[in-house]
Amino acid sequence: MASSPIYTSLNVPTVITSPSVNCFQWSEDGQAIFTSKSAVYIMTPEHGINFDVNSVLKSSVDEDTEDRPSLGWFRTMIAFDKNDSCRWTDYSQDWSATSLGSMDISVWAMTLSPSHITPDAGCVLAVLSSNMDLSLWIAGKNALKGEWKKISNVTTIILESFLKNQSLSRTANTIAAQILCIDWSSQPNFTLSPALELDSSFLVCGTRAGNLLFLRYTDGNEDKIRLEQTLAVTDQWILQVAFSKWRLIQPMTCITLLAYSIPDGSVGFVRVKQTLQETAKNSPFGLPFTISTEFEQLETKVSDMRRGALTALKWIDLPGRSPVLVYTRPGTIHFWSNPSLSFFTSASASTSGSPPTWSGLHSLRLKTQKRSIGSSFLQPISGMQYILDRDALVLCLVDGSFHVVYGIAGIAHPEPILDYSLSPDITMGSIDQDTMNVTGTTTRIVSREIDPSLGSDPLSTSARGVFTRVERTTGVTFADVMRTSGMVCYDEVLGSIMWLHEASRPADLSYKHDAKHNSVLVVTKLWDSASDDNVLKTLVKVLGNSQVGPTPLSYLRPILFHLRRRSTLIRLHPRLIEILRITEREAVGSEHGDHTMGIYLDVSSGQGRMQALVDIDFSVREELRNSLKRHLFGYDQMLSLRMRLSLADFAWKLSDTRRQADYGVVAQTLLIGISYRNLRTLIRHLTAIASALTLDDIPFVLRLVIQSSLPDAPGNLSIEGRRLEEMAKQIVPIHEHDSHLKESCPACGVEVPLQNIINATCQNGHTWSRCSVTTFILSTAHVRTCIGCTRKAFLPLSSLEGEGRRNFLPSAVRKSWFVEELLEAVHRCLFCGNAFVSVL
Repeated sequence: MASSPIYTSLNVPTVITSPSVNCFQWSEDGQAIFTSKSAVYIMTPEHGINFDVNSVLKSSVDEDTEDRPSLGWFRTMIAFDKNDSCRWTDYSQDWSATSLGSMDISVWAMTLSPSHITPDAGCVLAVLSSNMDLSLWIAGKNALKGEWKKISNVTTIILESFLKNQSLSRTANTIAAQILCIDWSSQPNFTLSPALELDSSFLVCGTRAGNLLFLRYTDGNEDKIRLEQTLAVTDQWILQVAFSKWRLIQPMTCITLLAYSIPDGSVGFVRVKQTLQETAKNSPFGLPFTISTEFEQLETKVSDMRRGALTALKWIDLPGRSPVLVYTRPGTIHFWSNPSLSFFTSASASTSGSPPTWSGLHSLRLKTQKRSIGSSFLQPISGMQYILDRDALVLCLVDGSFHVVYGIAGIAHPEPILDYSLSPDITMGSIDQDTMNVTGTTTRIVSREIDPSLGSDPLSTSARGVFTRVERTTGVTFADVMRTSGMVCYDEVLGSIMWLHEASRPADLSYKHDAKHNSVLVVTKLWDSASDDNVLKTLVKVLGNSQVGPTPLSYLRPILFHLRRRSTLIRLHPRLIEILRITEREAVGSEHGDHTMGIYLDVSSGQGRMQALVDIDFSVREELRNSLKRHLFGYDQMLSLRMRLSLADFAWKLSDTRRQADYGVVAQTLLIGISYRNLRTLIRHLTAIASALTLDDIPFVLRLVIQSSLPDAPGNLSIEGRRLEEMAKQIVPIHEHDSHLKESCPACGVEVPLQNIINATCQNGHTWSRCSVTTFILSTAHVRTCIGCTRKAFLPLSSLEGEGRRNFLPSAVRKSWFVEELLEAVHRCLFCGNAFVSVL
């Protein structure tokens, strides 16, 4: 690539103190998060976000054109409070408990939880300082550019817990609470539909005492964290930990591997198994499962001939075979895989017809790419990204050089090998039928072309060229080092990379204080895999394989990034319409078919008990709320429909009038399908609790009945609506139903008919938006806004305080307990599935 396009070159006036493969990460909420010395930066790309677009930051050395639009960001940050640190000497003055990081406290590491676990369905950020202080943070009212708040000081909680143990000395308990490394597991997928409203992820901490602490985030707990297990695995410090992804090895049982490293460089493993166990339910809405967890330290160890601490530790999860562990030392990279591990054999064998192509430990030696005075193959790794479609692992060193390893999965090559170790004819051409002989057998290698632009030398050359253009005001010479602190892929496999760099001149031997340091956030294209076919293939894969958890904008980021060019959108218009379109039959279902993907509630526990349960047992209301969450947001098919709608709206905004009509038809069909699925979910939950409904719930119930009786509504949905109406008659006579549907204009008091569930207009011309959850008129400042489609909804009551916290709701439903639970349950937009923000 002659000149790599630069989409972002944004100054970040800070110093990055701890370059690593984990200091720059994507959250499942679609936010890029990186650490500096005294703060954590949260950056959100503008794609698909229509809320507060005027506050987007844009900066690039390239001109902003229609064919090469620059990339905008929302920015916020967490300022690290150095005064809120643990004074370890208050607990032990032994030398072994000394914290040298307390002399100049800085952010050391961070890790992110899966999405969908906080009250607003977001992520939890765990931050570790150089003083070994671990804290948890969540977004406040506005995750895009608002405040993030600390919800737990984990170190203090753990320390107090350990000090209660009288069997060990005070010094031993203090060292056991000193955390050196952290990682958060993904969410296990038990393949149940709808997905369980349970957080089954773990935050693991490696300590100075050689213990692994397995913590679980618990929102209902005052401490926000619960210590699930303490596992003593070594008598040395644990320096790094890394989870593999969970694998389903049998129905309702998932397993993951945790790798940990110690100072001598050896790696050990812990197996974590979680199993769903059936349990009795107290109501029709309760989960029929509980989770049991088992932890087991394995005898398997990995070590090579060299000694010393590792610079990186990470898993590569590959379909069809056991995961591959990657770890690095200065100048070398090591790959380990053991397909004979019994708990991964069944998963691998079930998805692969042939044995793995390689196993055991493979070590590769890096080489120096001399592009500056500071270039060295001994530099630490600052970025590691696996490109599945190319079977290539892209590494970035702190000196700004890139190195590419092929053959991780045995597709592009029979075993891991650096691209500059390949023969020239293989490097520049394609791999034909090949054989290997690793375990004494011959295996056919799938033909796969190796992209000549995806190589160590081309990537390093392109990156140096980008660095030169970004730093052109200072005039880059051979003495300038591109100190790269973190690197991640921006659009997955399509060729765009994002990194943080700082220009430095180490040969000057001059001191630069923190205020003079300036890093640059760069987004650029280093290799070109974004052909029209590849973009559409990625789109089809996203729509077909995405699972509940991450936000739609997180999944759609690579697609929206490439579709924002109008020329691309015009070329792909016919094929894109075909991919996004669903038929009318798929939207509304057949006359007798059920299009709700399994919204079935067990009401066999008896309707007569519901009134007493709701009035007395708060846990039943909580189970109802969780059931609403599961059925509104727990289906992969619904996630796919919502992403299709987001894409159709995005394309509509960028298209001309003729093409807008096509996207409008597609969006309308998708909107109908989503609306009726949401409606059926609510009607079935109301039917299940009909005996617990009160007069205050009737205005909302009747609104659902009207929506289900519209001419285009599925016949079976209308039948369910009429059944709910019959139940409502037992509370309010039919001749009084109209009075419960009336609304008054908040401005003039004139009656407003329910003719449109999006807007309301009175006879005097006053127009009001309606709540996207309840369809009541929004005449209050206590609202939240979807960042994607900008639909608005009432705030959940839990977000407000005081005696009159209900007063902002319309008087008709101010006392409705079902509406209260519904507003709590809808933590993401019902139509596009994206997050809400509020400004007050």
